[in-house]
Amino acid sequence: MSDLIFASATRLRDRIRDRGISSREVVDAYLERIEAVNPKLNAVVALRADEARMEADAADRALARDEVAGPLHGVPMTIKDSFDTAGLVSTWGTPGRAGHVPREDATVVARLRAAGAILLGKTNMPEFGLGSQTYNEVFGETLNPYDTTRTCGGSSGGAAVALACGMIPIADGGDMGGSLRNPASFCNVVGFRPSPGRVPSWPARSAWQPFAVDGPMARTVDDAALLLSAMAGPDPRSRQARRTPRVVPHTKAMLGTRPRTTRARPSSRRWGARTGRKQP
Repeated sequence: MSDLIFASATRLRDRIRDRGISSREVVDAYLERIEAVNPKLNAVVALRADEARMEADAADRALARDEVAGPLHGVPMTIKDSFDTAGLVSTWGTPGRAGHVPREDATVVARLRAAGAILLGKTNMPEFGLGSQTYNEVFGETLNPYDTTRTCGGSSGGAAVALACGMIPIADGGDMGGSLRNPASFCNVVGFRPSPGRVPSWPARSAWQPFAVDGPMARTVDDAALLLSAMAGPDPRSRQARRTPRVVPHTKAMLGTRPRTTRARPSSRRWGARTGRKQP
């Protein structure tokens, strides 16, 4: 079980495609882990277990026909509670939306579904995503997985905790003042804030609001890049959306982790001539 739930999303994707393991087996393993761990930490606040199992079965049947939906085919993940999910409660952590069930997916959710991801449920956040803690009056507090007396950070704290504990392999989140990066640092995972417009947000409360962005969280940089490849791309409804094609699929190139060239340092004579100092 540990080898499975803590495997990278990239590895899970490859094993599912090679039929070394089924999407249903992967989904069942993560649902079992959520059932065992989540009651203590309160990271996942809404589950769609039955629907996820049915979607995983459908993904396996598609693979049997040599059909692949996209880069996340059959891979389970969660969605932050700030994103609308059709048919699943989306509260923004505020009592006024405690029973709100959207009819449509937010753009980023629709893209992840189209990429083949299996949505297990929603992750906790502070009310309206405001603050560096993860607490609200609807679902309560999410605890740090390494020390439950400490904060897990925020606002994407539920996603960070779920990743750290092996409840999910990848997760999405939002970031304005550190909401992807802060909880990632508190929970020893990866949170990446893309440039504004790289992942268009729709519907948006303000078409020109450049500060809040959607982005990936994962346990590895490659997994974060894999998720970003499914989230990013132009959207004609968003005035901020970058009009370039979706991010290149090669994950290492995507986040700029290509091998760097080493520049030669100047000789001691030239260094001293320019600066009047000795070469360090």
